[in-house]
Amino acid sequence: MNKLPKWDNESLNSKNKWFEKTMNEYGDRLTKLSYNYTKDWNLAEDIVQDVFITCYNEYDKIHSIVSFKAWIFRITINKCKDLIKSSFFKRVIMNEELLKSTKASDLSPEMALIKNSEEAFLSVCVLGLPIKYREVILLYYYEELSIDEISEILKINRNIVKTRLNRARLKLKVILERWR
Repeated sequence: MNKLPKWDNESLNSKNKWFEKTMNEYGDRLTKLSYNYTKDWNLAEDIVQDVFITCYNEYDKIHSIVSFKAWIFRITINKCKDLIKSSFFKRVIMNEELLKSTKASDLSPEMALIKNSEEAFLSVCVLGLPIKYREVILLYYYEELSIDEISEILKINRNIVKTRLNRARLKLKVILERWR
């Protein structure tokens, strides 16, 4: 028989306050991070919900985690990669992208404005990078993590992080120069 832990009102209230604070602090950042992997806001939001469910369930172990930020980013990245590897993602999402590319090329005025925005163009270029370069760019520039933190999150050597950053910058430079 599976026994659920008994929570008194004070500890349950403390857990709920911690959970709400965590969601407020990391919700937007994790959604953006997930979006940069999936390129779909709905999927990104679903992934972040899964991440927060994991956090809630792991509350008792939170004090043993050395770097909570690295831990929660790692969970998010793993869930994104699991989704990308899934057959559902390959069948449904990739086919949806194919349909989008075959639609009429006339853009609405709003989309034309966004397309002409340099920041939006840079985002599109970053999203076009292979995943191993995209993730280091996102973590370094958008999340402002250090090389060591990225190394810890991705579980790769810090020299590999530096190499990937340099290669990603070169790829972005080539893309940006080609379009100017």
